[in-house]
Parts: sequence; structure tokens; C-alpha cells
Amino acid sequence: MPVSAAVRARCRALLPPGEDIRYVLPALSVGSPGMATFLIVVSSRSIFVLSTRFFDRDMPTSVYATHARRTRLGPVEFSVGAAIELGGMVFEIEEEYAAVVSAADAEVFAPETLPPDPLPDL
Repeated sequence: MPVSAAVRARCRALLPPGEDIRYVLPALSVGSPGMATFLIVVSSRSIFVLSTRFFDRDMPTSVYATHARRTRLGPVEFSVGAAIELGGMVFEIEEEYAAVVSAADAEVFAPETLPPDPLPDL
């Protein structure tokens, strides 16, 4: 299920001014620091890991970590479920977000593979 405009607005409020949100995906950490819910926000300049309330993963509370935009999110590992590693942390993601991970990585590392924007004026 796509992340709603309301959740994106809450994420934007925690980011530095001028950050253009490209992708948002919910994630669950499964290693250190323990099981916790996060929103991974990919902007035009950085990748942010936002902490959320445990029982309300649509409510980001703070910036937990920041990574350079040239950091790869993938590959997505499929074993028990879908998972990515970012900044030494392992995050479970819903399988539908594997395409988001691939698109975010392609924007930086293989932009020629992306299809043209069907609505460039929006």
C-alpha cells in the first residue's frame, strides 16, 4: 500500500529545508537496536531513516540516521520475507516495496534504465 500524502507531510516536517522527497517506505528493524519501526525516506540529496511510534508506524518522531544519496538500498534479499541492509542495520520491508528500492537505486546508479516520466508536468 503506498504511503499516504499525510505521512509524507509528517516526514517532510522532520527533514532539512529544501529536501525533495522521492520515495518513502515503511521498514522494521530486525537486528540492532532491536525490533523497531521506521520510515526510510529517499530525497533528492540524502536517505533518511526516521523513527516512528511503535504502534503507529505512520507517525515519524525523529531522524534516526542520515545517509548519502549515493548509498545503495538494495539488493533486496528474499528469504523469509523481503529485507534490505542500510547503515549496518537490517530492515524488513513489505515485498511490494522491493520495486521502490530498485527504482531509488536506479535513479542514482543506472538512470538510463528508468522509463520516462509519463506526467512530467505534475
